[in-house]
Amino acid sequence: MREVPPVPTVSPPSLSGPRGSREDSSPPERAKVEYAYSDNSLDPDDEDSDYHQESYKESYKDRRRRAHTQAEQKRRDAIKRGYDDLQTIVPTCQQQDFSIGSQKLSKAIVLQKTIDYIQFLHKEKKKQEEEVSTLRKDVMALKIMKVNYEQIVKAHQDNPHEGEDQVSDQVKFNVFQGIMDSLFQSFNASISMASFQELSACVFSWIEEHCKPQTLREIVIGVLHQLKNQLY
Repeated sequence: MREVPPVPTVSPPSLSGPRGSREDSSPPERAKVEYAYSDNSLDPDDEDSDYHQESYKESYKDRRRRAHTQAEQKRRDAIKRGYDDLQTIVPTCQQQDFSIGSQKLSKAIVLQKTIDYIQFLHKEKKKQEEEVSTLRKDVMALKIMKVNYEQIVKAHQDNPHEGEDQVSDQVKFNVFQGIMDSLFQSFNASISMASFQELSACVFSWIEEHCKPQTLREIVIGVLHQLKNQLY
């Protein structure tokens, strides 16, 4: 009878071997998948969020750009209205300039015409102020003359017989003669009769030197004192 050899026993594969079962490899694979879905770049919901965020950023930039454009347009409109108002107010801007023909006035020309017109107004204002000052002085002088005449009238009313003691025409002539004699003495001493040219020059020189208000005042006072001593 033939002897049967014994059947060798096969031990189960070790869990730590290079090849494991599907059940052993499933946990790490599931971890990888879960990690992949947890990444924002692979999650479709997160991609939509990034898209909306990017759209929001673009819309914010558009709003800022639109606001800036509107503000710039308002500024330009305000400047244009200002130049239009200047052309309406300044008379010289409405006058035709033959050097530029029928062309529209540039901003530089409008500004220059405005400056010239303002300077003209300043000169006119100064001229009017000087005229007003002169008129005020005239009014003040007239008021003083009015007060003096009122005092003369009042004095005549208070002393009605004061005018009876008037000086004669001879006394008036003596006053005039004394003034003219004094002037003729200085005239005769200052005037050269060599030629008409020298005569004309000497006359003007004599008037400027001997016919000043202060000089005439002194002559008149001297003549009056002399006549007073003769009469009294």
